[in-house]
Amino acid sequence: MADTKAPNGFVRRMRKVYNPLGFQKGYNFTLWFIFGGALFGFILARMQYLSVGGKFKDGTSPSEWYHLRDGHERIGITLHLASVIPLGFLLVFQFVPWIRHHALIFHRINGYVILLLLLISNVGALMIARHTFGGELETQLAVGVVAIMTTGSATLAYINIKRLQIDQHRAWMLRTWFYAGFIVTLRIIMILSALILPKVGGFYQAMPCDKISYMFEDDQADFREKFPACLAPNGTTNGWVAVEAIFGNSAAN
Repeated sequence: MADTKAPNGFVRRMRKVYNPLGFQKGYNFTLWFIFGGALFGFILARMQYLSVGGKFKDGTSPSEWYHLRDGHERIGITLHLASVIPLGFLLVFQFVPWIRHHALIFHRINGYVILLLLLISNVGALMIARHTFGGELETQLAVGVVAIMTTGSATLAYINIKRLQIDQHRAWMLRTWFYAGFIVTLRIIMILSALILPKVGGFYQAMPCDKISYMFEDDQADFREKFPACLAPNGTTNGWVAVEAIFGNSAAN
């Protein structure tokens, strides 16, 4: 008979943590803890953004709020935040095996709620895609692609669970939420890019003077000093000038 090696003390202690949650394998618990914990922490930090005209306005860039402050984009950002934040909070519990095995009704209802919130959040994201994160063409394309990928994979997950194909359902659900969770990784990449770009030649983006003036609404003298072309006759290209991207908290950044 093969000699079975007894688990060490660390494994025994960890099993006391993850076995009550329904996890049978340590690596499954580790992956849930890392990725679920990262998402949960991100969502908790963004809970304050449910106050769109308050905390979100203060936390976003003036250039982005210029477009989101009213009109259909204000409706879009409200829809997106009001759906995606509760979605992220509920999602973590959807992958706890104990809940799936011992609270099946909650698991099913929670799943339907999450899918509905996903669709609403995608609608909101598409409504603000024109100007979100700068509104570059590649950004708009990325928002559209992610909306299609998450909606498509969630639909396949729903179809598979209706056919009682549990493994396929789980696989497509995992794909859905890893696609949707790209925003967490993107935030890290954006910060690193903003710190690196000024050191390798910089990055400039065209902006309309009206938008820049709004960003400097509390210091118009600074606006006139930094962007004199906006005030000079024929100093701009159809009212647009180049603005350097610099990581910081001031309106100019």
